[in-house]
Amino acid sequence: MPSGSMINGPDFSLELAAQASGARRIAGVDEVGRGPLAGPVTAAAVVLDIARIPEGLNDSKRLSAKRRAELHDAIFAMAEVSIAHASVEEIDMINILRASHLAMERAIAGLSSAPDLALIDGNMIPRGLTVPAQAVVKGDGKSLSIAAASIVAKITRDRMMWDLAQQFPGYGWETNAGYPSKSHREALQNIGLTPHHRRSFKPVHNILYQEKSISD
Repeated sequence: MPSGSMINGPDFSLELAAQASGARRIAGVDEVGRGPLAGPVTAAAVVLDIARIPEGLNDSKRLSAKRRAELHDAIFAMAEVSIAHASVEEIDMINILRASHLAMERAIAGLSSAPDLALIDGNMIPRGLTVPAQAVVKGDGKSLSIAAASIVAKITRDRMMWDLAQQFPGYGWETNAGYPSKSHREALQNIGLTPHHRRSFKPVHNILYQEKSISD
């Protein structure tokens, strides 16, 4: 069986342990986009086929952009994938942590059938989950299933932000993906807000407050 892992990278041991306990269908789940000032938070759930695991899976942050894109395509070819989002409006309404969990819940619900176990990246299990779950701290560096989900979520969200950058130029979203880079923060000051900015995030809220003070 191909391990798909790198040295000191993720492996399939958590999945095999779950299978030994009777779980036949295991989903790795990860999200991306908690830190940006703009755009949705995106989650992916991936059910790997133990006989067809793409070689070289790793935490998406440890891969080059080119390798991430290659693995993204390989994951879609070899595994079952579900992607979901929580919108900027939902982030502002229920807070970013809850919104990221909502995106995870939606990604799991989007699978063709419920997994016997969801391996969740992080230290918390989303409270709305209706399937058995295990939280795995730094799971994208430990579990191949979570690593696959991290790659899919990142590529998906990066491409969404690239598309939004074409509609709202000047913020650098095609390169910063909505994160608070220097150029993005300067653009907020110089250009102002878009409908895709998270108003509950302090740098955005402060500019909104400044604009309100001026208009008052």
